[in-house]
Amino acid sequence: MVRSIEWVDGPRPMIRLIDQTLLPGTEQYIDVSTVDVLVESIQHLVIRGAPALGAAGALGVALAMVQGSVDGWDAARLETEIDRIRDARPTAVNLAWGVNQVRDSVPSGTPKVLKLARQVVTDDEAANRQLSKHGADWILAHVAKEKVRVLTHCNTGALATSAWGTAYGIIHELHQRERLGLVYADETRPLLQGARLTSWEMLHDGIEHVVQADSAAASTILRGLVDVAIIGADRIAANGDTANKVGSVSLALACQRAGIPFVVAAPSSTIDLSLSRGEDIVIEERHEDEVLCCAGVRMTPTGARGFNPAFDVTPHDLISIVVTERGVADTATHAQSDLLATIAGSETRVPTVTAPPGPTEPNPFPRR
Repeated sequence: MVRSIEWVDGPRPMIRLIDQTLLPGTEQYIDVSTVDVLVESIQHLVIRGAPALGAAGALGVALAMVQGSVDGWDAARLETEIDRIRDARPTAVNLAWGVNQVRDSVPSGTPKVLKLARQVVTDDEAANRQLSKHGADWILAHVAKEKVRVLTHCNTGALATSAWGTAYGIIHELHQRERLGLVYADETRPLLQGARLTSWEMLHDGIEHVVQADSAAASTILRGLVDVAIIGADRIAANGDTANKVGSVSLALACQRAGIPFVVAAPSSTIDLSLSRGEDIVIEERHEDEVLCCAGVRMTPTGARGFNPAFDVTPHDLISIVVTERGVADTATHAQSDLLATIAGSETRVPTVTAPPGPTEPNPFPRR
């Protein structure tokens, strides 16, 4: 299984990232030893995916401490550099969450912070595997098919996490149980994370799939070609409203019309109980060149302007369930403002069984 991020102790302390902007053509790793390179890697999507960003945030604090000790930073400079990591991307809550998991231990020294950061990475994989079991159990209880056909959006596998995956993890779990049918992977414009990354992972895992244009997805659902749609999340408000890769809300609308489940899968760290509703989530707008150009070649007339929101927000009443490692919340039929607290708390909860409802700089992909 590929690792999107890991800490390397020698020959010098660093964070090793697989460069996701180069996949699937080139499998290349970047050794990150400075905060500048880490922030650039986050903003340019060398590393991406909410859980993976959580790991980057936690390990990034340790990296900043190592660099600070070499470069002679004072405490104020160190705090500024940690803030830069925390704020590198605004929508995915996990990045700031990862920083906050270890930040209070900075006075205790780098070994303590690094130990805690490594635990964040370990816990993420465990959470992903547990939520995948919960999600697969729920789907099999609600979809009366021997082989479940799935539609998914963007990339939510090992590349987007510390390991295993979230929405992809559920797909993988169904595959291991021999209950998975054909998977429809949206290409996910404008940077093609589905076509480049999800397809790459599915080929490695032996999962039968097809890649489809984003604009075909709603029709695929309405034609009855899939039984469930499963997506990840970058931030989930307390009422279940969910920010995810742009294009997600149209899938939810199609699923509601077709009467099939629409499932959101994420670790509990993605739930932001400080936000009561989705309208409060900040939506990152990326550079227009990602829309106006393809592979570095401009595809639009000179003078045309681009609009490039990286995420959209799906209202909770369009979501059948939100599943985390702590269990399942039925967001479509329950309107409590604090509903997600039940699967974001400290106690593990057995999944409930409920009926489904009828700008930053441009990404350099691909580098030349």
